[in-house]
Amino acid sequence: MTLKNYLTSTKVLVIGCLIFFASAATVHAQEADTSLSGLEFTEIAPDTVSPADTVKAKAAVVPAAGAAGIAAAPGNKAPAAEADKTLWGTFIAGLVGGFLAFLMPCIFPMVPLTISYFTKRAGSKGKGIGQALIYGLSIIVIYVGFGLLITVLFGSAGLNALSASGLFNFLFFILLVVFAISFFGAFEITLPSAFVNKIDNKADNSKGLAGIFFMAASLALVSFSCTGPIIGTLLVDASSKGELLGPAVGMFGFALALALPFTLSAIFPGFLSSMPKSGGWLNSVKVCLGFLELALALKFLSSADLAWHWEWFDREIFLVLWIVIFVLMGIYLLGKIRFSHDSEVPYISVPRLFLAILSFSFALYMVPGLWGAPVSVLSGLAPPMNTQDFILNGNQSSASGNVAADFPAQVKYSGSLKAPVGFHPFFELEEGLAYAKKVNKPVLLDFTGHTCVNCRRMEDLVWVDQEVGRLIKEEYVLIQLYADDRNIKMEKDKVHYSSVLKRNTDDLGYWNLDFQATKYGSNAQPLYVLAGHDLNPLVKPQGAIFDAKEYAAYLQSGLNAFKGK
Repeated sequence: MTLKNYLTSTKVLVIGCLIFFASAATVHAQEADTSLSGLEFTEIAPDTVSPADTVKAKAAVVPAAGAAGIAAAPGNKAPAAEADKTLWGTFIAGLVGGFLAFLMPCIFPMVPLTISYFTKRAGSKGKGIGQALIYGLSIIVIYVGFGLLITVLFGSAGLNALSASGLFNFLFFILLVVFAISFFGAFEITLPSAFVNKIDNKADNSKGLAGIFFMAASLALVSFSCTGPIIGTLLVDASSKGELLGPAVGMFGFALALALPFTLSAIFPGFLSSMPKSGGWLNSVKVCLGFLELALALKFLSSADLAWHWEWFDREIFLVLWIVIFVLMGIYLLGKIRFSHDSEVPYISVPRLFLAILSFSFALYMVPGLWGAPVSVLSGLAPPMNTQDFILNGNQSSASGNVAADFPAQVKYSGSLKAPVGFHPFFELEEGLAYAKKVNKPVLLDFTGHTCVNCRRMEDLVWVDQEVGRLIKEEYVLIQLYADDRNIKMEKDKVHYSSVLKRNTDDLGYWNLDFQATKYGSNAQPLYVLAGHDLNPLVKPQGAIFDAKEYAAYLQSGLNAFKGK
């Protein structure tokens, strides 16, 4: 392999690894509300019904007018632009994943063989291009169909429930670790050979469009050992955003990136000749992705820890493991670690050196986080700051001077739920509302979740802003309502049947989620509702706003509405 080709391929690896990591950390766009059309809602008349009445098991449950009726109330539905932003983020993540999958050893060497097969089979360049186009479209149809199947099987509510489940997050942690070990070369994850051979025979024996389609299916099955981990990560990421079409859109981006090189190579022969040659660098891509899969697996372990209240996998442990992983990745890139299927690295090329520098630098960047530094690039991935055992400089610390004299010494559920560092929220609606009436302040209802990435990003990046923090602490009564907590069971007199969730609200998470959906027509987190003592929104409820000035202006607008300005 020439130095020019090696530089080209390694440059692609650099960009791919950077985008893959960045997409995991920051591609999460604002969570979009899931449509509640056609469901029944618990009727709540905030002017006449007290908070206690809303939780009565015998509260009147009547069919509502549907989503349109809820949307008629000002501010109850998120703008369509939020859903579009979420789907675009999912599409881009799929596109990046598809390009990374293309660089894997299972797929990259197959490009020239596939294009050569089409050319010989078609007998002419024009027919070969046509067949390559059909081949690319077949890849897209197969993967998009798989994404739609996930949607049909689970539905948006099921996907949301899975992403918030401690068991699901723990199982996915195990799955990603297995995938990472596979990428390191310990074993190959393959589908049953009988099934793969059957599809392969179909491709050989079928003619016309059917034969090309089965060739694409054969590619998808044979390359599963390389693409499976990327597809799995992508699908979980798409599912956790709550968009019904998220899995299908993610698979479309993945398949498009996978199909484009095959199609372009058939249309432009020069594209094929300019591609780098296969070699040991392909396995380096696979191993680097193994390190990244291992790092991302820890995010799901953290979510399981938060959901189940283990309280042992705190921020320091997470950061230490990430630091070690990226140090080892840098050592691997320098050729000091070799796996069983690695080629010997006789010398360190410039691209490998820069990749190693990048990996070591990121590891050093995380070190101050062990003493409480924000490490903002990991916001939403790392455990929340309130799991940090020690903060060196008192950054974001809960200064006792900010606590009102009449604030309760202990609020309900505080033994199980932890407040964001520096804030003093209530975790139960009635208690928080009673205090707000006592001090005559509006309430900030924060519908949040243990596994909500954007909730943590808001707390780590936006709430730490001086003006935002001041407004929340001094002008509002903060009530955090966890929509995914399954450990805290509700009192019997508060358990009621939710016509939205189609189940009893027997735990705190389901009770809060039912309240959010019936009252504000949304089931996505985060959702911030600035409300008066009647729980009616003072201004339009909002999802995540990652601009601190814009969020401060939003808080100020609610305060002005409460004061009648």
